[in-house]
Amino acid sequence: MRPQIILFGDSITEQSFRAGGGWGAALADNYSRKADVLNRGYGGYNTRWALFLLHHIFPLGSAKPPIAATVFFGANDAALPGRNSERQYVPVDEYKDNLRKVVQHLKDYSPTMLVILLTPPPVGEEGRMEYAKSLYGDKAMKEPERTNEVTGVYATHCVDLGTELGVPSINLWSKMQETDGWQKKFLSDGLHLTLEGNGFVHKEVVRVLDEAGVSAAEMPYDFPHHSVMTGRTLRRLSRYNVNSYSYVI
Repeated sequence: MRPQIILFGDSITEQSFRAGGGWGAALADNYSRKADVLNRGYGGYNTRWALFLLHHIFPLGSAKPPIAATVFFGANDAALPGRNSERQYVPVDEYKDNLRKVVQHLKDYSPTMLVILLTPPPVGEEGRMEYAKSLYGDKAMKEPERTNEVTGVYATHCVDLGTELGVPSINLWSKMQETDGWQKKFLSDGLHLTLEGNGFVHKEVVRVLDEAGVSAAEMPYDFPHHSVMTGRTLRRLSRYNVNSYSYVI
Protein backbone atom coordinates (compact mmCIF):
# COMPACT_ATOMS: atom_id res chain seq x y z
CA MET A 1 0.00 0.00 0.00
CA ARG A 2 1.40 3.36 -1.01
CA PRO A 3 1.80 6.13 1.57
CA GLN A 4 -0.96 8.74 1.51
CA ILE A 5 -0.97 12.52 1.59
CA ILE A 6 -4.37 14.02 2.41
CA LEU A 7 -5.44 17.52 1.38
CA PHE A 8 -8.07 18.74 3.89
CA GLY A 9 -9.80 22.04 3.33
CA ASP A 10 -12.58 24.06 1.75
CA SER A 11 -13.39 24.82 -1.90
CA ILE A 12 -9.84 25.93 -2.68
CA THR A 13 -8.80 22.38 -1.84
CA GLU A 14 -11.85 20.80 -3.49
CA GLN A 15 -11.04 22.61 -6.74
CA SER A 16 -7.36 21.68 -6.57
CA PHE A 17 -7.94 18.58 -8.72
CA ARG A 18 -9.65 20.43 -11.55
CA ALA A 19 -8.23 19.91 -15.03
CA GLY A 20 -5.79 22.52 -16.24
CA GLY A 21 -3.33 22.95 -13.42
CA GLY A 22 -4.96 22.47 -10.01
CA TRP A 23 -2.40 22.46 -7.19
CA GLY A 24 -3.62 19.12 -5.81
CA ALA A 25 -3.49 17.43 -9.21
CA ALA A 26 0.03 18.76 -9.73
CA LEU A 27 1.01 17.36 -6.34
CA ALA A 28 -0.48 13.98 -7.25
CA ASP A 29 1.60 14.04 -10.42
CA ASN A 30 4.75 14.75 -8.36
CA TYR A 31 4.09 11.66 -6.25
CA SER A 32 2.90 9.41 -9.05
CA ARG A 33 3.76 5.75 -8.28
CA LYS A 34 5.16 6.83 -4.92
CA ALA A 35 2.30 8.15 -2.77
CA ASP A 36 -1.43 8.65 -3.23
CA VAL A 37 -2.59 12.25 -2.86
CA LEU A 38 -6.22 12.31 -1.69
CA ASN A 39 -8.53 15.30 -2.04
CA ARG A 40 -10.72 15.92 0.98
CA GLY A 41 -11.88 19.43 0.14
CA TYR A 42 -15.40 20.59 1.01
CA GLY A 43 -16.66 23.72 -0.69
CA GLY A 44 -18.19 26.29 1.63
CA TYR A 45 -16.95 24.64 4.83
CA ASN A 46 -15.44 26.56 7.72
CA THR A 47 -13.41 25.17 10.61
CA ARG A 48 -16.51 24.74 12.79
CA TRP A 49 -18.01 22.30 10.29
CA ALA A 50 -14.63 20.72 9.54
CA LEU A 51 -14.46 19.43 13.12
CA PHE A 52 -17.39 17.12 12.40
CA LEU A 53 -15.45 15.50 9.55
CA LEU A 54 -12.30 14.63 11.50
CA HIS A 55 -13.32 11.20 12.78
CA HIS A 56 -14.63 10.24 9.35
CA ILE A 57 -11.55 11.28 7.37
CA PHE A 58 -8.94 10.60 10.03
CA PRO A 59 -10.33 7.73 12.17
CA LEU A 60 -8.25 7.08 15.26
CA GLY A 61 -6.65 3.66 15.38
CA SER A 62 -6.02 3.40 11.65
CA ALA A 63 -3.33 0.85 10.82
CA LYS A 64 -1.90 2.97 8.01
CA PRO A 65 -2.23 6.71 8.69
CA PRO A 66 -1.10 9.20 6.04
CA ILE A 67 2.44 10.51 6.07
CA ALA A 68 1.32 14.12 5.59
CA ALA A 69 -1.78 16.33 5.53
CA THR A 70 -2.46 19.90 4.50
CA VAL A 71 -5.04 21.87 6.51
CA PHE A 72 -6.38 24.75 4.42
CA PHE A 73 -9.28 26.64 6.00
CA GLY A 74 -10.10 30.25 6.77
CA ALA A 75 -11.49 31.77 3.59
CA ASN A 76 -15.05 31.02 4.74
CA ASP A 77 -14.46 31.60 8.45
CA ALA A 78 -13.45 35.17 7.53
CA ALA A 79 -16.81 35.97 5.89
CA LEU A 80 -18.22 39.13 7.43
CA PRO A 81 -21.25 39.04 9.75
CA GLY A 82 -24.15 41.01 8.37
CA ARG A 83 -23.13 40.37 4.76
CA ASN A 84 -24.17 37.77 2.16
CA SER A 85 -22.04 34.90 3.48
CA GLU A 86 -22.52 35.49 7.19
CA ARG A 87 -23.67 31.87 7.81
CA GLN A 88 -20.07 30.80 7.15
CA TYR A 89 -18.60 33.32 9.58
CA VAL A 90 -16.58 32.00 12.52
CA PRO A 91 -15.07 34.47 15.03
CA VAL A 92 -11.30 34.57 14.73
CA ASP A 93 -10.62 33.24 18.24
CA GLU A 94 -12.88 30.26 17.58
CA TYR A 95 -11.20 29.77 14.19
CA LYS A 96 -7.82 29.48 15.87
CA ASP A 97 -9.17 27.13 18.52
CA ASN A 98 -10.83 24.97 15.85
CA LEU A 99 -7.57 24.75 13.93
CA ARG A 100 -5.83 23.73 17.14
CA LYS A 101 -8.36 20.91 17.59
CA VAL A 102 -7.76 19.75 14.01
CA VAL A 103 -3.99 19.64 14.48
CA GLN A 104 -4.26 17.91 17.84
CA HIS A 105 -6.56 15.28 16.35
CA LEU A 106 -4.14 14.66 13.50
CA LYS A 107 -1.25 14.28 15.93
CA ASP A 108 -3.32 11.85 18.03
CA TYR A 109 -4.08 10.02 14.80
CA SER A 110 -0.38 9.80 13.95
CA PRO A 111 2.35 11.55 15.97
CA THR A 112 4.75 11.25 13.02
CA MET A 113 2.41 12.74 10.43
CA LEU A 114 3.58 15.99 8.85
CA VAL A 115 0.83 18.59 9.26
CA ILE A 116 1.01 21.73 7.10
CA LEU A 117 -1.23 24.71 7.85
CA LEU A 118 -2.14 27.02 4.96
CA THR A 119 -3.61 30.46 5.58
CA PRO A 120 -6.46 31.70 3.43
CA PRO A 121 -5.24 33.60 0.37
CA PRO A 122 -5.75 37.35 0.16
CA VAL A 123 -9.12 38.67 -1.01
CA GLY A 124 -9.50 40.80 -4.12
CA GLU A 125 -12.51 42.84 -3.09
CA GLU A 126 -13.07 44.36 -6.52
CA GLY A 127 -12.88 40.87 -8.01
CA ARG A 128 -15.53 39.64 -5.59
CA MET A 129 -17.85 42.49 -6.59
CA GLU A 130 -17.24 41.95 -10.31
CA TYR A 131 -17.92 38.24 -9.96
CA ALA A 132 -21.18 38.83 -8.08
CA LYS A 133 -22.33 41.34 -10.70
CA SER A 134 -21.55 38.86 -13.49
CA LEU A 135 -23.87 36.35 -11.81
CA TYR A 136 -26.67 38.51 -10.43
CA GLY A 137 -26.51 41.81 -12.30
CA ASP A 138 -28.28 44.64 -10.48
CA LYS A 139 -29.29 42.22 -7.70
CA ALA A 140 -25.66 41.59 -6.77
CA MET A 141 -24.37 42.48 -3.33
CA LYS A 142 -23.44 46.13 -2.86
CA GLU A 143 -20.57 45.41 -0.47
CA PRO A 144 -18.03 42.54 -0.55
CA GLU A 145 -18.84 39.67 1.78
CA ARG A 146 -15.14 39.38 2.65
CA THR A 147 -12.36 41.92 2.96
CA ASN A 148 -8.64 41.50 2.59
CA GLU A 149 -7.96 43.25 5.88
CA VAL A 150 -10.15 40.92 7.94
CA THR A 151 -8.85 37.82 6.15
CA GLY A 152 -5.34 38.95 7.06
CA VAL A 153 -6.25 38.74 10.75
CA TYR A 154 -7.27 35.10 10.28
CA ALA A 155 -4.05 34.41 8.40
CA THR A 156 -2.01 35.84 11.28
CA HIS A 157 -3.79 33.60 13.77
CA CYS A 158 -3.14 30.57 11.58
CA VAL A 159 0.58 31.31 11.39
CA ASP A 160 0.75 32.03 15.13
CA LEU A 161 -0.88 28.67 15.85
CA GLY A 162 1.65 26.89 13.67
CA THR A 163 4.46 28.49 15.65
CA GLU A 164 2.76 27.61 18.94
CA LEU A 165 2.26 23.96 18.00
CA GLY A 166 5.53 23.52 16.14
CA VAL A 167 3.97 22.69 12.77
CA PRO A 168 4.91 24.41 9.50
CA SER A 169 2.61 27.01 8.02
CA ILE A 170 2.39 28.73 4.66
CA ASN A 171 1.25 32.36 4.79
CA LEU A 172 -0.43 32.62 1.40
CA TRP A 173 -2.16 35.85 2.43
CA SER A 174 1.18 37.57 2.86
CA LYS A 175 3.27 35.83 0.20
CA MET A 176 0.81 36.32 -2.66
CA GLN A 177 0.63 40.06 -2.02
CA GLU A 178 4.36 40.36 -2.65
CA THR A 179 3.56 40.04 -6.37
CA ASP A 180 2.33 43.09 -8.27
CA GLY A 181 -1.16 42.62 -9.65
CA TRP A 182 -1.85 39.62 -7.41
CA GLN A 183 -5.58 40.38 -7.45
CA LYS A 184 -5.94 39.25 -11.08
CA LYS A 185 -2.83 37.12 -11.43
CA PHE A 186 -3.63 34.69 -8.60
CA LEU A 187 -7.41 35.03 -8.07
CA SER A 188 -10.15 34.20 -10.57
CA ASP A 189 -13.03 35.80 -8.67
CA GLY A 190 -11.29 37.61 -5.85
CA LEU A 191 -11.19 34.44 -3.74
CA HIS A 192 -10.52 31.25 -5.72
CA LEU A 193 -7.34 30.50 -7.62
CA THR A 194 -6.32 31.07 -11.21
CA LEU A 195 -3.87 28.78 -13.00
CA GLU A 196 -1.04 30.96 -11.69
CA GLY A 197 -2.54 30.94 -8.21
CA ASN A 198 -2.69 27.15 -8.21
CA GLY A 199 0.92 27.07 -9.33
CA PHE A 200 1.88 29.38 -6.46
CA VAL A 201 0.21 27.15 -3.86
CA HIS A 202 1.73 24.01 -5.41
CA LYS A 203 5.22 25.48 -5.27
CA GLU A 204 4.84 26.47 -1.62
CA VAL A 205 3.44 23.10 -0.54
CA VAL A 206 6.21 21.22 -2.37
CA ARG A 207 8.80 23.45 -0.70
CA VAL A 208 7.52 22.58 2.78
CA LEU A 209 7.23 18.87 1.97
CA ASP A 210 10.81 18.85 0.70
CA GLU A 211 12.10 20.71 3.74
CA ALA A 212 10.34 18.23 6.03
CA GLY A 213 11.92 15.21 4.36
CA VAL A 214 8.84 14.09 2.43
CA SER A 215 10.28 14.91 -0.97
CA ALA A 216 8.83 13.00 -3.91
CA ALA A 217 12.28 12.80 -5.47
CA GLU A 218 13.60 10.85 -2.48
CA MET A 219 10.72 8.37 -2.20
CA PRO A 220 10.92 4.92 -3.81
CA TYR A 221 8.56 3.71 -6.50
CA ASP A 222 5.95 1.23 -5.30
CA PHE A 223 7.12 -1.19 -8.01
CA PRO A 224 10.27 -1.23 -10.18
CA HIS A 225 10.70 0.89 -13.30
CA HIS A 226 9.96 -1.01 -16.51
CA SER A 227 13.58 -0.72 -17.59
CA VAL A 228 14.66 -3.22 -14.93
CA MET A 229 11.84 -5.70 -15.44
CA THR A 230 13.49 -9.05 -16.12
CA GLY A 231 12.75 -12.64 -15.21
CA ARG A 232 14.97 -12.25 -12.17
CA THR A 233 13.10 -9.10 -11.12
CA LEU A 234 9.74 -10.79 -11.48
CA ARG A 235 10.86 -13.70 -9.33
CA ARG A 236 12.08 -11.35 -6.65
CA LEU A 237 8.87 -9.34 -6.80
CA SER A 238 7.17 -12.38 -5.35
CA ARG A 239 8.90 -11.38 -2.10
CA TYR A 240 7.34 -7.89 -2.26
CA ASN A 241 6.26 -6.78 1.22
CA VAL A 242 3.17 -4.57 0.93
CA ASN A 243 3.25 -3.63 4.61
CA SER A 244 6.83 -2.39 4.56
CA TYR A 245 6.32 -0.60 1.24
CA SER A 246 9.52 -1.98 -0.30
CA TYR A 247 10.53 -4.33 -3.02
CA VAL A 248 13.73 -6.24 -3.68
CA ILE A 249 15.54 -6.09 -7.01
